[in-house]
Amino acid sequence: MDRSLLSIPNALTFLRFLGIPLFIYLTLSLHADGWAIAVLAIGGATDYFDGKLARLWNQTSRFGELADPAIDRLYIFATLVVFLIRDVVPLWIIVLLVGRDLILAVLTIGLQRIGQPPLRVNYLGKAATFNLLYAFPFLLLAHTENFLGTMAFVVGWGFAIWGIALYISTGIGYAREAISQIRGARVNNS
Repeated sequence: MDRSLLSIPNALTFLRFLGIPLFIYLTLSLHADGWAIAVLAIGGATDYFDGKLARLWNQTSRFGELADPAIDRLYIFATLVVFLIRDVVPLWIIVLLVGRDLILAVLTIGLQRIGQPPLRVNYLGKAATFNLLYAFPFLLLAHTENFLGTMAFVVGWGFAIWGIALYISTGIGYAREAISQIRGARVNNS
Protein backbone atom coordinates (compact mmCIF):
# COMPACT_ATOMS: atom_id res chain seq x y z
CA MET A 1 0.00 0.00 0.00
CA ASP A 2 1.20 3.49 -0.84
CA ARG A 3 2.28 5.18 2.40
CA SER A 4 1.11 8.58 1.10
CA LEU A 5 -2.45 7.26 1.37
CA LEU A 6 -2.06 6.80 5.12
CA SER A 7 -2.32 10.36 6.31
CA ILE A 8 -4.61 12.44 8.47
CA PRO A 9 -5.74 14.60 5.51
CA ASN A 10 -6.74 11.48 3.55
CA ALA A 11 -8.47 10.06 6.64
CA LEU A 12 -10.51 13.28 6.89
CA THR A 13 -11.43 12.98 3.21
CA PHE A 14 -12.53 9.37 3.78
CA LEU A 15 -14.48 10.43 6.89
CA ARG A 16 -16.37 12.96 4.75
CA PHE A 17 -17.14 10.15 2.29
CA LEU A 18 -18.58 8.01 5.12
CA GLY A 19 -20.73 10.96 6.16
CA ILE A 20 -22.70 10.81 2.89
CA PRO A 21 -24.69 7.61 3.57
CA LEU A 22 -24.96 8.53 7.26
CA PHE A 23 -26.48 11.91 6.38
CA ILE A 24 -28.96 10.27 3.98
CA TYR A 25 -29.98 7.72 6.61
CA LEU A 26 -30.37 10.33 9.36
CA THR A 27 -32.49 12.70 7.27
CA LEU A 28 -34.65 10.29 5.29
CA SER A 29 -35.03 7.25 7.54
CA LEU A 30 -34.78 8.64 11.05
CA HIS A 31 -35.69 12.29 10.45
CA ALA A 32 -32.98 13.03 13.01
CA ASP A 33 -32.27 16.51 11.71
CA GLY A 34 -30.09 17.51 14.66
CA TRP A 35 -27.71 14.64 14.01
CA ALA A 36 -27.90 15.23 10.25
CA ILE A 37 -26.93 18.87 10.79
CA ALA A 38 -23.96 17.70 12.85
CA VAL A 39 -22.88 15.34 10.05
CA LEU A 40 -23.13 18.18 7.51
CA ALA A 41 -21.14 20.50 9.77
CA ILE A 42 -18.43 17.88 10.27
CA GLY A 43 -18.39 17.29 6.51
CA GLY A 44 -17.85 21.00 5.88
CA ALA A 45 -15.10 21.15 8.50
CA THR A 46 -13.28 18.12 7.11
CA ASP A 47 -13.40 19.67 3.65
CA TYR A 48 -11.55 22.67 5.02
CA PHE A 49 -9.08 20.83 7.24
CA ASP A 50 -8.06 18.00 4.88
CA GLY A 51 -6.56 20.38 2.33
CA LYS A 52 -5.20 22.78 4.92
CA LEU A 53 -3.41 20.01 6.83
CA ALA A 54 -2.16 18.31 3.66
CA ARG A 55 -0.43 21.51 2.57
CA LEU A 56 0.77 22.42 6.06
CA TRP A 57 2.25 18.98 6.75
CA ASN A 58 3.39 18.42 3.16
CA GLN A 59 1.14 15.36 2.91
CA THR A 60 -0.48 16.09 -0.42
CA SER A 61 -1.16 13.00 -2.50
CA ARG A 62 -2.61 12.12 -5.86
CA PHE A 63 -5.40 10.33 -4.00
CA GLY A 64 -6.26 13.52 -2.14
CA GLU A 65 -6.14 15.62 -5.31
CA LEU A 66 -8.64 13.31 -7.02
CA ALA A 67 -10.74 12.03 -4.11
CA ASP A 68 -11.32 15.36 -2.36
CA PRO A 69 -13.17 17.11 -5.21
CA ALA A 70 -14.95 13.88 -6.20
CA ILE A 71 -16.23 13.36 -2.67
CA ASP A 72 -17.22 17.04 -2.50
CA ARG A 73 -19.35 16.55 -5.62
CA LEU A 74 -20.93 13.39 -4.16
CA TYR A 75 -21.60 15.17 -0.87
CA ILE A 76 -23.22 18.10 -2.63
CA PHE A 77 -25.26 15.84 -4.94
CA ALA A 78 -26.49 13.60 -2.10
CA THR A 79 -27.40 16.61 0.03
CA LEU A 80 -29.29 18.22 -2.83
CA VAL A 81 -31.26 15.03 -3.50
CA VAL A 82 -32.18 14.78 0.19
CA PHE A 83 -33.09 18.48 0.20
CA LEU A 84 -35.29 17.93 -2.84
CA ILE A 85 -37.10 15.05 -1.13
CA ARG A 86 -37.47 17.06 2.08
CA ASP A 87 -38.40 20.26 0.19
CA VAL A 88 -35.53 22.29 1.69
CA VAL A 89 -34.41 24.06 -1.51
CA PRO A 90 -36.21 24.76 -4.79
CA LEU A 91 -35.76 22.41 -7.72
CA TRP A 92 -34.16 25.07 -9.96
CA ILE A 93 -31.18 25.34 -7.60
CA ILE A 94 -30.64 21.60 -7.72
CA VAL A 95 -30.89 21.54 -11.52
CA LEU A 96 -28.40 24.41 -11.77
CA LEU A 97 -25.79 22.86 -9.46
CA VAL A 98 -26.12 19.29 -10.72
CA GLY A 99 -26.15 20.52 -14.34
CA ARG A 100 -22.87 22.34 -13.75
CA ASP A 101 -21.27 19.17 -12.42
CA LEU A 102 -22.63 17.02 -15.26
CA ILE A 103 -21.22 19.40 -17.88
CA LEU A 104 -17.84 19.37 -16.17
CA ALA A 105 -17.93 15.57 -15.91
CA VAL A 106 -18.44 15.30 -19.68
CA LEU A 107 -15.60 17.76 -20.28
CA THR A 108 -13.36 15.79 -17.92
CA ILE A 109 -14.00 12.68 -20.00
CA GLY A 110 -13.07 14.73 -23.08
CA LEU A 111 -9.83 15.77 -21.40
CA GLN A 112 -9.05 12.14 -20.56
CA ARG A 113 -9.57 11.13 -24.18
CA ILE A 114 -6.88 13.55 -25.30
CA GLY A 115 -4.51 12.44 -22.55
CA GLN A 116 -4.94 15.49 -20.32
CA PRO A 117 -5.34 15.29 -16.55
CA PRO A 118 -8.48 16.57 -14.85
CA LEU A 119 -8.55 20.31 -14.26
CA ARG A 120 -7.10 21.46 -10.96
CA VAL A 121 -9.49 23.01 -8.50
CA ASN A 122 -8.71 26.71 -8.06
CA TYR A 123 -9.16 28.95 -5.03
CA LEU A 124 -12.58 30.24 -6.15
CA GLY A 125 -13.73 26.68 -6.79
CA LYS A 126 -12.75 25.77 -3.25
CA ALA A 127 -14.54 28.86 -1.94
CA ALA A 128 -17.69 27.88 -3.86
CA THR A 129 -17.68 24.39 -2.36
CA PHE A 130 -16.89 25.83 1.08
CA ASN A 131 -19.91 28.15 0.89
CA LEU A 132 -22.25 25.37 -0.23
CA LEU A 133 -21.03 22.91 2.40
CA TYR A 134 -21.44 25.57 5.09
CA ALA A 135 -24.87 26.58 3.79
CA PHE A 136 -26.33 23.07 3.94
CA PRO A 137 -26.53 22.57 7.73
CA PHE A 138 -28.04 26.05 8.13
CA LEU A 139 -30.60 25.41 5.39
CA LEU A 140 -31.70 22.20 7.09
CA LEU A 141 -31.81 23.94 10.47
CA ALA A 142 -33.91 26.70 8.87
CA HIS A 143 -36.78 24.22 8.66
CA THR A 144 -37.30 24.40 12.41
CA GLU A 145 -39.97 26.87 13.44
CA ASN A 146 -38.23 28.90 16.12
CA PHE A 147 -35.81 31.81 16.46
CA LEU A 148 -32.85 29.55 15.71
CA GLY A 149 -34.54 28.41 12.49
CA THR A 150 -35.10 32.03 11.46
CA MET A 151 -31.45 32.91 12.08
CA ALA A 152 -30.32 29.76 10.25
CA PHE A 153 -32.48 30.78 7.28
CA VAL A 154 -30.64 34.10 6.95
CA VAL A 155 -27.16 32.62 7.42
CA GLY A 156 -27.88 29.55 5.29
CA TRP A 157 -29.21 31.48 2.33
CA GLY A 158 -26.35 33.98 2.65
CA PHE A 159 -23.83 31.17 2.27
CA ALA A 160 -25.98 29.47 -0.38
CA ILE A 161 -26.31 32.54 -2.61
CA TRP A 162 -22.58 33.21 -2.56
CA GLY A 163 -21.87 29.51 -3.02
CA ILE A 164 -24.23 29.15 -5.98
CA ALA A 165 -22.83 32.26 -7.67
CA LEU A 166 -19.24 31.09 -7.20
CA TYR A 167 -20.10 27.51 -8.16
CA ILE A 168 -21.63 28.57 -11.46
CA SER A 169 -18.96 31.16 -12.28
CA THR A 170 -16.10 28.76 -11.54
CA GLY A 171 -17.92 26.09 -13.53
CA ILE A 172 -17.93 28.44 -16.51
CA GLY A 173 -14.21 29.08 -16.01
CA TYR A 174 -13.42 25.37 -15.76
CA ALA A 175 -15.54 24.65 -18.84
CA ARG A 176 -13.74 27.33 -20.87
CA GLU A 177 -10.36 25.94 -19.84
CA ALA A 178 -11.35 22.36 -20.71
CA ILE A 179 -12.84 23.35 -24.06
CA SER A 180 -9.70 25.32 -24.87
CA GLN A 181 -7.50 22.31 -24.12
CA ILE A 182 -9.72 19.97 -26.13
CA ARG A 183 -9.78 22.36 -29.11
CA GLY A 184 -6.01 22.83 -28.87
CA ALA A 185 -5.49 19.06 -29.00
CA ARG A 186 -7.74 18.77 -32.06
CA VAL A 187 -5.79 21.53 -33.85
CA ASN A 188 -2.47 19.88 -32.99
CA ASN A 189 -3.71 16.49 -34.23
CA SER A 190 -4.99 17.89 -37.54
